[in-house]
Amino acid sequence: MLRKAFAATTAAIVIGAAGSAFAEEGMWPFDEAPLARVHAALGVTLDTGWLDHLRNASVRLSTGCSASIVSRAGLVLTNEHCVVDCAGQLSPAGQDYVGDGFIAVTPADERTCPDVQADVLVGITNVTDQIFAASAGKIGEDFVNARETAIAMIEREACGRDPRFRCQVISFYDGGQFKLYKFRRYDDVRLVFAPELDTALFGGDPDNFNFPRYDLDCAFMRLYENGKPAVTPDFLVWSNAAPQAGEPVFVSENPASTERQLTVAQLVGLRDVALPLLTEQAAELRGRLSQLGEESEAMARLTAGPLFEQENTLKVLEGRLQALNDPTFMAAREHEEAGLKARLAAEPKLAKEIGDPWSAIAAAEHAYALQFVVWDELEIGAGGGSDLFRYARTLVRAAAERAKPAGERLPGYADSRLPLVEKSVLDAKPVHPALEELYLEFWLTKTRDLLGPTSAAVAMVLGKDSPEDLARKLVEGTRLGDPAYRKQLWDGGEAAVAASDDPMIQFVLRTDPLSRAALQVWDDEVVGPIQDASERIARFRYALAGPGLYPDATFSLRLSYGKVSGWTDDGQTTPPFTTFGGLFARATGQAPPYRLPPRWVGDESRLDPTTVLDFATTNDIIGGASGSPVVNARGEIIGAAFDGNIHSIAGDFVYDPALNRTIAVSTVAISEALDRVYGDTALVRELQSQ
Repeated sequence: MLRKAFAATTAAIVIGAAGSAFAEEGMWPFDEAPLARVHAALGVTLDTGWLDHLRNASVRLSTGCSASIVSRAGLVLTNEHCVVDCAGQLSPAGQDYVGDGFIAVTPADERTCPDVQADVLVGITNVTDQIFAASAGKIGEDFVNARETAIAMIEREACGRDPRFRCQVISFYDGGQFKLYKFRRYDDVRLVFAPELDTALFGGDPDNFNFPRYDLDCAFMRLYENGKPAVTPDFLVWSNAAPQAGEPVFVSENPASTERQLTVAQLVGLRDVALPLLTEQAAELRGRLSQLGEESEAMARLTAGPLFEQENTLKVLEGRLQALNDPTFMAAREHEEAGLKARLAAEPKLAKEIGDPWSAIAAAEHAYALQFVVWDELEIGAGGGSDLFRYARTLVRAAAERAKPAGERLPGYADSRLPLVEKSVLDAKPVHPALEELYLEFWLTKTRDLLGPTSAAVAMVLGKDSPEDLARKLVEGTRLGDPAYRKQLWDGGEAAVAASDDPMIQFVLRTDPLSRAALQVWDDEVVGPIQDASERIARFRYALAGPGLYPDATFSLRLSYGKVSGWTDDGQTTPPFTTFGGLFARATGQAPPYRLPPRWVGDESRLDPTTVLDFATTNDIIGGASGSPVVNARGEIIGAAFDGNIHSIAGDFVYDPALNRTIAVSTVAISEALDRVYGDTALVRELQSQ
């Protein structure tokens, strides 16, 4: 199926050197929204007021998801799978908010989600010239440090110490452009409603990235300020009308990342180095989680969320690897790159300025191939997902970095980012020793296997212990599960951290020099050269296409436009809608993933079987868009995006309007389920009375 998508888009990729190939392709920054294209493609006229309203009602969650404000009292709509960790953390002894769902009967029942922050974008400023000036003439580590220093200064000056705001400089066009995004920040985000896991993720892994889908993948949270619901005058009006085939629709999303503008050398590096390793590890970790879940019913509940997340990750990695192994796609990218080089050669003055960035990237890719495993195991993937390790590393690094001038710190510890770092460390959340040991043991085992049992790095990490023994010692001995102890170390800074006898803290203190060394080599030999070269390519692309070229995704707010539509593949047409009637027909019994929770059993007659449950659109989305509002031309919310179809997995690299689809749950289905299944009349009234 992916091969067909690539074959269909080969010509478009070549054209893409100068601009976007398809009318509905693109994840566009709000300040570069292609209003003329929208009108030409959909016949809809948008203005800056419409865009500003949608932007002010859009939310970026620190969980890696998107969301939207749907009432003037700070009510937020997102996906259930975006709050599943929160629901699990809030579950008291004897209750399971993940498996059984959560309903706040009164405002007092709304519960704060640990480690969750919500950002609402309120301003965009282009700061490209300042960043370029700071790094001009520098290379490698000096290049990276100069940029980080300039970024820290810009963020600090824009937000100061006002805790209500967060400022972030974001790179676009592979370093060809930089913008300051100013966010209204909400640290108190409370859970209001979440359906049962079996309802939200009905069909489980077999149906994931497929359609038809029958998922009520929705959840509600509320933004609080000074202990009270936030006043949010910009909110999306809730639609009571079902989506219609062919209807123009818009998605306000925070897509995590795409690689549509990478060079061929970078794609080859992903294909041959990173993706095979990450795919193999994801498959093995999925197996370990599955095995742990089989030990007992309690372990099955504990691993349900992580297991689904791991299965989702594995599907994405496998899909990306399949895409890059497709010779048709790679040939098209090679042809596009050759055309871009030829166009540059035809502009002698510009060619002298730009040089040969493709060769520079190819050279850096040799370092990428050599250093990726070291960087992945010791730096970016260290800890394997363990919260206890994350606490320890953050406390150790925050203590060291806060003592430095802002411009000399690691990027994640700039003044503008410290409030979120502090929140992620100090918020109370349950720690599950079984999962902690599993993650740590898996990471330690892979580090030993990949770096070699006789390497100096492995000797420093493991000492005389086996991965199993060290993981157990660290988890059993640490006090970092206690938020009061974490606060003591955070407040005490370097002195308190250095004096701590906590085994996890001591482990990180011993091994962090290895991680920092791996990071420095990575920045010096890979990140710096590639950023410099990518910036030059981006400047040339932008000179050719100007505002007709959208940047790759960077977990920053974007606008996607399209229409409600099914698709045809191999002569088989898939309609754009599923219904409640289809849900009950697909429910096959008591075993997951096709079982319905008890409150749904027997309620079939209370629901309209023709109500649209899920629907498909041509909008261009990627990971990070989960929970994004789907709105109509009037700016009313008609759904929340929660997935894509199987063809959309290749969306990291290419968009095909004939096959790529966004999947969303409809507002009409959410309203009907809240009213007739969950009896949450207060929430229904709030949505309907705006």
